[in-house]
Amino acid sequence: MALASASKEIAATPDKVWAILADPSRNAEWNTMHTKWKDEPPTQVSQGSTMNEILSIMGMPNTITWTVTEYDAPKTFTISGVGMANAKVTFTLSVQAHDAGSVTRIDAEFISQMMVGAIGKAIERTALKELDASLERLAALVA
Repeated sequence: MALASASKEIAATPDKVWAILADPSRNAEWNTMHTKWKDEPPTQVSQGSTMNEILSIMGMPNTITWTVTEYDAPKTFTISGVGMANAKVTFTLSVQAHDAGSVTRIDAEFISQMMVGAIGKAIERTALKELDASLERLAALVA
C-alpha cells in the first residue's frame, strides 16, 4: 500500500474551488496524474457517479474505473476504483474555508500486491509530488 496527502491554501472561495474539483471534465486542467477519460465523464459528480480514467503515475498508465463512494457537497468527495492488476486506488478531495480563501486537500491511497517495500515508497514519493503539483495548478486555475 502507498499513501500520499497534500494540502494547499488557495486564494479563492471554497465554492469556486469546489466547482472545479467536482467537475471531472476539468481534470486535464489541473490534475497532473490525469491522462485522459475513456468515456465522457459527468460534468458534476454525485454519490454513485462512475467514470473511466487513464491515470498515470511514475510513467505507468492504468485505466481506473471510478465510483464516487462518498459525497458531501460542497466539502468533500471520495472516488474509489480498480485498475489493471487489481490495483485499488482511492482519492478523497476536500475543500474548506480558511481566512479569505480556502484550504484544499487530496488524500490518495494505492493498494496492490506490487506496491510494497521500495516500490510502495517510490509510489508514495511520486504521488506526493504529483498531488503538490496538481494543487499548484488548481490554485493558478481558480486565481
